[in-house]
Amino acid sequence: MPTSKKYRGKYRTTSHRLKNFDYTSNGAYFITIVTKNRDHFFGEIIDNKMVLNELGKIARDEWFKTPEIRPDMNLTMVEFVVMPNHIHGIIYIGENKFNMVNKNAVARNDRRDAMHGVSTIHGIPKTHGLIDLNDNNYKNKFAPQRKNLSSIIRGYKSAVTRKSRQITPDFAWQPNYHDRIIRNDNEINRIREYIINNPKLWKRDRNNQRL
Repeated sequence: MPTSKKYRGKYRTTSHRLKNFDYTSNGAYFITIVTKNRDHFFGEIIDNKMVLNELGKIARDEWFKTPEIRPDMNLTMVEFVVMPNHIHGIIYIGENKFNMVNKNAVARNDRRDAMHGVSTIHGIPKTHGLIDLNDNNYKNKFAPQRKNLSSIIRGYKSAVTRKSRQITPDFAWQPNYHDRIIRNDNEINRIREYIINNPKLWKRDRNNQRL
C-alpha cells in the first residue's frame, strides 16, 4: 500500500504511551504484541517464511477484521506480520468523530489559555519554550479517551484469545503491548520494511528463545 501521500503530515512525536498524549488522535502507530512466556502458539519459521498454524491464522484474520468491527474509527491496517510468538502491525487511525471531539476540546483550551497569556502547544503549557510530556504536573486537557488505540488492542487480543482457546485452552498474551507513534514517511517506510523482513530475521529476533 503506498504511504507517501496518504499519511504525509499525519504523524505524531515518538513516545511510549505518554500520559498526556491523546491516543484517539489520527496518525500511524507501530504495535507489537507478544504471547505469554513467548510461547510459540502461531506456527514456525521454515525457510525464512512464516508458516501459520490454526492459531496463527486466527491472529492474522482478527487483525484484518478490525476495521470492519470498528467502522466508526476510520482505521487502516497498513502492514502486518504474525511470528511464532508475537505480532507486529501498523495501525492508521484516520479522522473520526471521536478524535475530532478531542481536537475541538484542545482548540478551546488553546484559545482560553491565549486569553490568559499562557503559551501552549497542543493544549499543554510551555515552560521556557520546551515541554516535558512525561512530567506528571501537566494536566491532560483531552476529552475522555475512549475509542482509542488501547481499545483497539484490547478488542483484538480478546477476540484472538477467545477463538484460540477453543483449540488450545492455555493460549494467552502477555498483559501489555508495545506501541510506537510514527513521526514521518521515512519512519513508516523503515518500519514497514522491518515488518516485511521479520521472518527472514527470526534467527536474530530477541523474541526467539530458541537461539
